[in-house]
Amino acid sequence: MKELAYKDYIGNVEYSPEDKCFFGKVQGIPSLISYEGQTLEELEADFRDSIDYYLELCAEKHYTPERPEAVVA
Repeated sequence: MKELAYKDYIGNVEYSPEDKCFFGKVQGIPSLISYEGQTLEELEADFRDSIDYYLELCAEKHYTPERPEAVVA
C-alpha cells in the first residue's frame, strides 16, 4: 500500500522504524492534514477520520474545503 483514497482525497503512507508507526499526509492541497496509526488498519481509520473532521470544520466555519488537484475517479 503506497497511498490511501477517501472522498476524492489522496494520502501517502510512510513508516517510522524509530516510532514503530505508520503516518502520512493528504496530498495535493496546501492545508496540512496528517494521520497516523500503529497498524495499517489504524492508519486508514485515522486518515478517514481526519478527512471527515476537516470537512466538518470547513462546514462549521463556512469555508470552502480545498480539493486536491488530481481527483480520484
